Amino acid sequence: MREQLGEQLSELARDAARAGRYLTQSLRLMVGVPDYGSYLAHHRATHPDREPMSYEEFFRERQAARYSARVGKCC
Repeated sequence: MREQLGEQLSELARDAARAGRYLTQSLRLMVGVPDYGSYLAHHRATHPDREPMSYEEFFRERQAARYSARVGKCC
């Protein structure tokens, strides 16, 4: 009985941690903060032979991509 309860609590804690990660990622995307961890996972899976950008390079590239479309436009 105690072991079952311990297993259920462990599973609940894992689920809560996963939900927290998803919520954090969603909030960051809503406010425009790029997700470097997702970039690294994608890069490892699709470009294992190339060096990934540093966090600073990644952040600058994402900022440029986000705001370059607005340059010279009114709204």
